[in-house]
Amino acid sequence: MRGFTLDTGALIALERGDEVVDVLIQRVGEMSDAIIHIPAGVAAQAFRDGRRQVRLRRLFKHPQTHVVALDARTAFVVGLLLGRRGCSDVVDASVVVCARTHGQGVVTSDPDDLRRLDPDLQLEVI
Repeated sequence: MRGFTLDTGALIALERGDEVVDVLIQRVGEMSDAIIHIPAGVAAQAFRDGRRQVRLRRLFKHPQTHVVALDARTAFVVGLLLGRRGCSDVVDASVVVCARTHGQGVVTSDPDDLRRLDPDLQLEVI
């Protein structure tokens, strides 16, 4: 699948007008089969005030953006990953699981924590 998964740092960068994130999202819009996945925990960490966060609202409403729920099955996979890697950040692990589930790389500002969870994960560091 084409597209990518965003972590919280990527959403914060988008809201701040980061050009790299803007270009990546624009490229997805140009590909009809590409999807942007955002784990629900990431959305919760970044979203604070819909009146001010116009860029985030626009991204969440985009037809190629999917906010991915943390359902029971995914929660168990996230927990197993955390246990195996000796980590505790549920949101970071949900980003890794989401990206792996959808065959995508991750746009991130925090590569170290994600690499600790999955050293082979494709990362676009912003």
